[in-house]
Parts: sequence; structure tokens; C-alpha cells
Amino acid sequence: MDTADVEASKMYISYNNIHQLCQETSEKIKAFKPDLIIAIGGGGFIPARMLRTFLKEPGQPNIRIMAIILSLYEDIGTVGTQVETVGTQVVRTQWIDYAQSKVNLVNKNILIIDEVDDTRTTLHYAVSELKKDVVEQAAALGADPKDTKFGIFVLHDKVKTKKTCSMTS
Repeated sequence: MDTADVEASKMYISYNNIHQLCQETSEKIKAFKPDLIIAIGGGGFIPARMLRTFLKEPGQPNIRIMAIILSLYEDIGTVGTQVETVGTQVVRTQWIDYAQSKVNLVNKNILIIDEVDDTRTTLHYAVSELKKDVVEQAAALGADPKDTKFGIFVLHDKVKTKKTCSMTS
């Protein structure tokens, strides 16, 4: 597939479309009652910030947003092109520093946000690694890791076969 074909098959949405999608979905997400938002960078940052605004309850503090950066895409283009393909391994560039941020995942409702669900590999990786962190934190606290719940929000779900991603502990 050449660069023109790739560009023709891309989906472009405006800032206003993202805003509207976040607003429309926020009522369903309110039922989940997230205690913490984890945005997968870079695409999850803007929808995370928008959703936090729509989820804000009067008299309550904002829901905290933490950022993780994961990448599955590989640049296969030459100089001057931006052709990307799905890679085979998730690259973990940034993760939560629990000691520095004083974030505890145990007994929380955690909303993970990304811009697109292509193969579900990145989301699966994020949930799996966060579950490991929950088990570690729960053991240190003498708590039950099963009291932590995960939810996922993506702006666009590509219709295709996905890697499974269990949301239960």
C-alpha cells in the first residue's frame, strides 16, 4: 500500500467531534464512578481531559488523570512519509511512579482512555500491567486486589478481530 492509499483510508475527526463524543458518553461513564483516569499517550490525553470536565461533580475535586505512554506502532516510512504499521510488541515509554505520585489503585474504579482500539494489544497490555500493580499494592496493604475495577473508553473502535482483554481481576 503506498502513502496515498494509507492517507485515503485514514479517518479524521475534528476537535468538536471528540468533544461531542466525550460529552455523549460521559453519562454512561458516570455510572462507573471512576476514581482515577489513566490516559494512554499521546492520543488518550485530550479525551481524558474532556471527559474529566464532563464527569466533574459540583463540590467534588476533579478526578485525577495519570499518564502512561505505550506504543505499538512502528514507523516504516522513509524520509518525508508518515507510514505506520502495527508492531508486534508494546513499547512502554512511561509508567506511573506510584511512590512519587502517591497513587494507590486498590479498591478504585480506574478508567483507561485511549483514542483508538485497533488490535486491543495496547489496551490489553495496559490492563494486564495495571492489574499486576494492583496485586502488588494490595499485598502491601493486606487488601483484596479484586476490589479494583477497570473500565475502558476509546474514541474509535476499529471493527476487526481483537486480542481479548479481560476486565475482571
